[in-house]
Amino acid sequence: MLVAKGLAMLEVSAAMMGRKETVYPALIWDEDQMILVDTAYPGQLPLLRAEMERAGMPFEKLTKLIITHQDLDHIGNLPTILHESAQKLEVLAHAVEKPFIQGEKRLLKITPEAIAQAVNSLPPEVPEEWRAAFKRTLENPPKADVDRTVGDAEELPYCGGITVISTPGHTPGHISLYHRPSKTLIAADAMIVADGQLLGPEPQYCVDANQAVQSLKKLTHYDIEAVICYHGGLYRGDANRRIAELANG
Repeated sequence: MLVAKGLAMLEVSAAMMGRKETVYPALIWDEDQMILVDTAYPGQLPLLRAEMERAGMPFEKLTKLIITHQDLDHIGNLPTILHESAQKLEVLAHAVEKPFIQGEKRLLKITPEAIAQAVNSLPPEVPEEWRAAFKRTLENPPKADVDRTVGDAEELPYCGGITVISTPGHTPGHISLYHRPSKTLIAADAMIVADGQLLGPEPQYCVDANQAVQSLKKLTHYDIEAVICYHGGLYRGDANRRIAELANG
């Protein structure tokens, strides 16, 4: 979906653990750069590529990847994208998230208990070989090198200007992005959209739920006309008012 000039929200859906899961990576571009923000679940690159084509921006034009944080649904296709690209792609992420993305540290939410719970939650009709492959993916998550680290309030000189906003809580180094030309916030998992409403971070998925809510206060300093949430998609209401409500509890 085209959100604004040079900015599209990609919709990637597939059956996951017996139910339909949809995530919304963002694609930002101008004449010189094409940047993918987050990469969906492992194995979903064909769906990502199809969404890029639908936006009129083929995979071959990709120049950079920004990873908002370490979770599996955000890093899932990172190494595959780097392998399949005909040109060198620069990977950007927060310094705190870098060792997790590179596989130097275990992903915080992929504990042995979480793996067992995820595998056991699969419907009984799931074939044993698929169940085993799913377990292997969780035990050996995707990893790739981060070429450049970014920090809070850093201005990236791409596509008219992209501001990095450190929004920890969901993970320790979680970032959101503000696309200045379109006044669009790419919130990643700092917020969600459900039933058309903009909601705060989901506590059960945060490493520090209180910090995640406090991080929303940083977002109130930006003039926001649209919000892209990785879970739930696009919100175009009175974003500034709603974010202030969420930030103040």
